[in-house]
Amino acid sequence: MKAIHVLSTAPFYEKNPGGDFKTDRFELYNTVISALQWRKNNGEINLATDNKGAEYIESLGLEGVWNGILRVIDDKCEGINQRMFWASGKLLALREIEAPVAIIDMDFIVWNKLSFGDKIICAHRENLMPHVYPPKEHFIMNNYPYPQGLDWSVLPCNTAFCYFPDESFKQYYVSQSIAFMKSAVPCDDYLCYMVFAEQRLLGMLAAATETGVETLLDKDRLFVPQDNFTHLWGAKQKMRDDIKLCEDFCQQCRLRIKKDFPDFAYTIDCIEQQSFKHKI
Repeated sequence: MKAIHVLSTAPFYEKNPGGDFKTDRFELYNTVISALQWRKNNGEINLATDNKGAEYIESLGLEGVWNGILRVIDDKCEGINQRMFWASGKLLALREIEAPVAIIDMDFIVWNKLSFGDKIICAHRENLMPHVYPPKEHFIMNNYPYPQGLDWSVLPCNTAFCYFPDESFKQYYVSQSIAFMKSAVPCDDYLCYMVFAEQRLLGMLAAATETGVETLLDKDRLFVPQDNFTHLWGAKQKMRDDIKLCEDFCQQCRLRIKKDFPDFAYTIDCIEQQSFKHKI
């Protein structure tokens, strides 16, 4: 199955104009394993990115990790507010890649072979916590017509992993998401708006169009040990704060790469050299 990782540099440059783009060492290791493990069990995976993202990856010598580098994202994400919509690059990239396709966050690893059918597959559903998923009245919009038939009680779809079997629904979803992001009145709510555009809208549109949705994980058993998927998510800040935890994780990744992907052992030097250069 064809898949994509997405790397958008626009959120970084919004906060650091003129800065030197970089990412955390542990994230690079996790990304390498995510891509290689997908290639091993599930097929092709490309990196969808912008010009600066492609240049960064190529400067590290990591471009061979993917089947290809696709420069399909505008460097400024078409003017979408990058503080509010830091993941907008994912939607813009998804618009350009024909279904069937799986989009996988770079901090998410699929360890085994998956089966694909005619239903959307997302990582898991999410509970409607009001501080994350507030009611419609929370959003201040500039001429955004919400699609007809939305059921605001439908549980959002976590898109750390998301498979789209159908091009027409995929385009409907991304067009509505992009329209929402471009119509939002700027504010300092950097969570609720983004997860609505990316996750809640997906669940509601699927329900409204009677499009089936399956999940990889049960939302009520996310913290039960399992061997099928790894998602760093909340652990990332812990590793930024705890050097030992970060070093332990990176060492585990180095061992994994050497053991399972010896032909890509060169990526370790690529990551460690840039890590030293940027003092990550």
